[in-house]
Amino acid sequence: MPAADPEERREQLTAAPKADPGDAAPRVEVTEADEEVTRIDVADSAAVRPGKPGPRRGE
Repeated sequence: MPAADPEERREQLTAAPKADPGDAAPRVEVTEADEEVTRIDVADSAAVRPGKPGPRRGE
C-alpha cells in the first residue's frame, strides 16, 4: 500500500474545527528492511503511546 501524500494527510488531520497542527505530527516510524520485513515503531515524539494507562485525573 503506498504511503499517503503528506500534504493530504496534514490537511485531513487539521480540518476539524478544534484541530491543532500537532494533530498531523507523525506517530509511527516505518522501516523496511526488504520486501518481506517491515518494522513499525511508535515515534518517540508521539503524544500518546500504547500501553497501560496511568491513573485518571482526580484519582
